[in-house]
Formats: sequence, structure tokens, C-alpha cells
Amino acid sequence: MIRHAAVLAIVLIAAAARPSQAAVKTETVEYKDSDQVCEGYLAWDDSFHGKRPGMVVVHEWMGLGEYAKRRAREVAALGYVAFAADIYGKGIRASNPQEAGQLAGKYKGDLPLLRSRARAAFDTLARNQMVDPGKIFAMGYCFGGTTALELARSGAPLAGVISFHGGLATKNPADAKNIKGRVLALHGAADPFVPPAEVAAFQKEMDDAKVDWQMDLFAGAVHSFTNPDSGNDPSKGAAYNAKADARSWDALKLFLQEKP
Repeated sequence: MIRHAAVLAIVLIAAAARPSQAAVKTETVEYKDSDQVCEGYLAWDDSFHGKRPGMVVVHEWMGLGEYAKRRAREVAALGYVAFAADIYGKGIRASNPQEAGQLAGKYKGDLPLLRSRARAAFDTLARNQMVDPGKIFAMGYCFGGTTALELARSGAPLAGVISFHGGLATKNPADAKNIKGRVLALHGAADPFVPPAEVAAFQKEMDDAKVDWQMDLFAGAVHSFTNPDSGNDPSKGAAYNAKADARSWDALKLFLQEKP
């Protein structure tokens, strides 16, 4: 009986010593870029204490929605304060691919505006009391990957930037010299929307600017390979690929764990 009591006591002590169950909290945050009101989505794990790294998460071409918010929560579970940016502005969302193309085209065609809108999200996150402003990353999906790279090219003080199946081209490749942190590009090897010539130009851009960069290519993956809503028909040029999704997420985690 005494031995059983001692074992029970040890079990209780061990349980008490374990950290509390992680709980990701979220809230909607209004912020502004010049006169444009934006509405981002903040996520953090409240079992962490003190300042921690931050991550700007940029949405796809449809605008800020549940997919980017889900990714922000997943990043928060890794120990970051994640802020899903709102590039288009409060209430401005595409309802179909045609509208999405027009919205994304507007910003990709106006790099100062795109970079300013992304920087407003960065600055909002940097001011958050939970965030170490010297350890902020940016990541994005498709249009969001393009945006995260342009934020880095603008000279924002990022610790690193991650593009998931994002467009890699830029109007001003010489701006890569402004990149402060590391770069990770996660790319579908069969992506028809970002062809090999664009990939090669991106690699040359990074090399010419002496950026600390790496790129992972996923066999058989086309555009938007991380999003189940993309369907499962690669012949359309955009489709979900579960293996590439899992591998790219593992690559993200390794990249974040790497010491600068």
C-alpha cells in the first residue's frame, strides 16, 4: 500500500511539472495603411510567456480568409505570434477568380502600394507587446508568397521570409540587395504558373544579391499545392498535393529552427 502511494505521488508530481495544455488565442485587429483600414487576424499561444518571435502570414489572391487564418493558428502553435495580414483592406475580398485576378494584379502592378500594405502589417505586429521586434518573419501563399518576398526586397528588417508556391518574379530584381534575412522558397516542380525560367531568374537574383537563400522543389506538385480547396486535378495547374504540403511544412519548421 505504501509503495502504491509513493508511485501515485510521483505520477502527480510529474503531471504538475508538465506545461499546461497549449491554447491558441485569436483576435481581429484593425490597423491602417495610410487612409486604408485593414482587418488582420492575430493568433498566439497563451501558454508561452514573455516576448517571442513574430510571423506575418499573407493570404492568397482571394483575400484574407479561413485558409490564412488556419495557417496563422498553426504558426502560433509553434511558439510565434502570428498576424494574418489584410493586403486588400477591410471588407475587400474576391468572390470569384476573376475578381481575385483583378485585385492581385492591382497590387502586383504597383510595388510601392504592395510593399506599403505589407509593411503596415509588419509594423502592427512589431508593436505588439508579446513580440520580439528583432525576430519577425514573413510567410505567404501564392499571391502571399509574392508579397512576403516583396516585403523582404523593400528592406524590412525581417529575420527570414518563406514563400509557399508564390510568384518569384519582380519588377526590380536589384532590390534583392535590400533583403536582411534568410529566404526559403517552397515550389511545386510542375507549377505551370511559375515556370523554370522564372525559377532560374529568381535564383540568379538571390545569388547576385548574395542572399542566404534555399529552395525546395516538390516533384509532381503544381500551383497552390498546400491548399485542399485547390482540388485534386493537377491538369488544371493548381491542385492540392498532400505529400508536398506535409514536406513543405516540415521545411518551414526546420528553417525556423535554424540559428542565424
